[in-house]
Amino acid sequence: MSFSERRGAGAWPRVCAGLALAAATVVPGLAGAQAPPATDGIYGVWRNPKDSVHVEIKPCGPEVCGYVVWANDEARTDARKGSGGELLGRQLLRDFTPGDKGEWRGKVFAPDVNMTFSGRVLVLDAGKLRAKGCVLGNFLCKTQVWTRVA
Repeated sequence: MSFSERRGAGAWPRVCAGLALAAATVVPGLAGAQAPPATDGIYGVWRNPKDSVHVEIKPCGPEVCGYVVWANDEARTDARKGSGGELLGRQLLRDFTPGDKGEWRGKVFAPDVNMTFSGRVLVLDAGKLRAKGCVLGNFLCKTQVWTRVA
């Protein structure tokens, strides 16, 4: 049973960056097969697989961060229940810096469960990125593919 199944269908994956966003296992066939993407390839607005949250990833000083720019009513309600705060405008990604092979590493906040996870993001192509969030090192992880919002 996955982390999101234990927490309920609307919990962690809705906001992690997603993203809760949220980026753990390597998809077969992608490891080592691609050149690292351009630094600005990560910038833009990205939606989670359920299209319930959109996060704008942008430069924040020398690092990269991500803020919620749109969320559906269910995601907003889950965030208020989990952390007591509003989801729109909330920073979900912080302190992301480039790492090996084009992967970015930082912290992902999941307001629906009021927790911060270690996170990784890899831009797969111009329209997709793989996001991974882990609770304990590389143990309890959730991976999602997010899509760029045009």
